[in-house]
Amino acid sequence: MKDFINSNKIIRRISEVSRKTNTQSYLVGGYIRDSILGKVQEKNDIDISVIGDAIVFAEIAASELGTKLSAVYKKFGTAMLEIEGNRIEFASARKESYSPDSRKPLVEFAGLKEDLSRRDFTINALAVSLNTDSGDVVDLFGGISDINEKTLRTPLDPSETFTDDPLRMMRACRFASQLDFEIAGDTFHAIKQMRGRLRVKSGEPGVVSQERITEEFLKIMASPKPSIGLNLLFKSGIMEIIFPEVHNLEGIDQRKDFHHKDVFYHTLQVIDNISGNTGNIWLRIAALMHDIAKPPTKKFVEGTGWTFHGHEDLGARWQKKIFTRMKLPFDKLSYVEKLVRLHLRPIALASDNVTDSAVRRLIFDAGDDIEDLFMLCRADITSKDPEKVKKYLENFDKVEQKVAEVEKRDKIRNFQSPVRGDEIMKICGIEPSRAVGILKTSIEEAILDGIIPNEYDAALDYLNKIKDEILSK
Repeated sequence: MKDFINSNKIIRRISEVSRKTNTQSYLVGGYIRDSILGKVQEKNDIDISVIGDAIVFAEIAASELGTKLSAVYKKFGTAMLEIEGNRIEFASARKESYSPDSRKPLVEFAGLKEDLSRRDFTINALAVSLNTDSGDVVDLFGGISDINEKTLRTPLDPSETFTDDPLRMMRACRFASQLDFEIAGDTFHAIKQMRGRLRVKSGEPGVVSQERITEEFLKIMASPKPSIGLNLLFKSGIMEIIFPEVHNLEGIDQRKDFHHKDVFYHTLQVIDNISGNTGNIWLRIAALMHDIAKPPTKKFVEGTGWTFHGHEDLGARWQKKIFTRMKLPFDKLSYVEKLVRLHLRPIALASDNVTDSAVRRLIFDAGDDIEDLFMLCRADITSKDPEKVKKYLENFDKVEQKVAEVEKRDKIRNFQSPVRGDEIMKICGIEPSRAVGILKTSIEEAILDGIIPNEYDAALDYLNKIKDEILSK
């Protein structure tokens, strides 16, 4: 039998406080689940359920641990303690529910059985008493069996569980993706029937806030194999509600070269490919977005098949509205835009007669994100034909070699004109104006085109050659 209490010294100390104060408290939820699955780490999220006033108990526990509470939420009867990398939430045993048109839960205090019954899934409806010696798991809803069978089901009728909090429908997809579990049939059926409760109405708040929806979506994207959760969102109909641009990728045929016919399932494969190489969530998001604009750019050309000309530029332009609607952080917008816009460029440089100018422009446009761009491009190869995969990977090897050679020689990455704006104004005798920018850009273009080397003296000579003609215009 696992020793859930002594496996973590902070839990052990809280247990001692529980006995000392004769407080009926329980270790509940994910820590027990993860312990059974062998996933507990040194730093954990730990939930403590208290029969009675959790805030009072939390304050005593924090004092005994020689610290103070990180946060107190009197309205909900909860308190947060962060200590030695652990995030511990103390909550009064309660039941809560959402009315059909409100995102604010109605909270009532309750006993342990009601507290466990209101949890999202049986695998999280587990408890261990902290003020007794037994260490036995309280399992009222078959959670241990469901952990062993890798199944997600709700403690109560799924319609009741999802009415209490509609976000649990997304959490089902998230846990399936994180744990590689399957959603029970009746639970998944209820998700399909009730998915509309996740809809955020235009101009007014939905039952579930966009922030909570996006948080769950990003957790799916951060899971070991995001395609599991994304496919469940699609099959349940949730994707159509929360991310219609991704939902609309399904059924968009492509040319029969090295992609799957269906852009949606091709995209899932690209995301899994890149997730095997990086935990960078925003690179994964770029993989999700890279073909996002294929549906409106789809066109059939005789002798060629389906084409999607310009989907990379349109997809990049879509990012601002997607980031705005999904409430994604705007400091990541330019990164995702750049990778979506450039994701076709590298492979176009694979031919033997590609110019150094084209390579310089790719290095300049990609900047410090060029390695991420190449990782995305390699992940974009989803053919099941080993020979085709080998061919495309060899082409990317050639491109990367060309990029390395040109970068070493010309030092183009993130470069600016060697002659800066203030010097241009002094040499030309002009005030700050649009002309300064035109002259500076002309020097940079000359370097990218290979007309002059990326050196100060060459740039200064070039400025003196072009300044009179440009200023006269």
